[in-house]
Amino acid sequence: MQSEVPQLMDINKEPAAIRQAYGIGNRATESFGRQCLLARRMAEAGVRFIELNYGNWDQHRTLKTSLERNCGATDQPIAALLADLEKRDMLKDTLVMWGGEFGRTPHAQNSDGRDHNNKGYTMWMAGGGVKGGIAHGKTDEYGYAAVDGKMHIHDWHATVLHLLGLNHKKLTFNYAGRDFRLTDVHGNVAKEILA
Repeated sequence: MQSEVPQLMDINKEPAAIRQAYGIGNRATESFGRQCLLARRMAEAGVRFIELNYGNWDQHRTLKTSLERNCGATDQPIAALLADLEKRDMLKDTLVMWGGEFGRTPHAQNSDGRDHNNKGYTMWMAGGGVKGGIAHGKTDEYGYAAVDGKMHIHDWHATVLHLLGLNHKKLTFNYAGRDFRLTDVHGNVAKEILA
């Protein structure tokens, strides 16, 4: 690692057009753009699991300005990552997932914010065996609760494990007389979203 990582982390060897596509050099997109470009480089080098993080999405107040800032910082870099993976014929083998631990209410909190909502929220996935360009499920007319195509978190975990080539049912172990697994002996693979 000591000899390989410095070369891997040196994004200056990337063409200027690639760095610009990821938003490197732009104050608003620089930080997340670097993460996305490094993620592509790590995937090319054979790193099997890469996690990117962009915090400060917990907008109980100042939603308008904070959400605009966050989207402005992440939209261009993540789009560049997906396009770059596709161009390099890597997207079909690379599962990209985006989400958080809950959604937000459709009604205001603190006049310009949103509260936590576990009844209806969005996560998206691209590549890695997922059908492109589809939406699975929908919420009610207010965006408050899932009403169609509901997917329990255990279903999502089962689906992700399936896309990674693992059968979630075979990851069961018995402890103190009870079967345990990530999907808590539940979960169904959402076959309708598989390519």
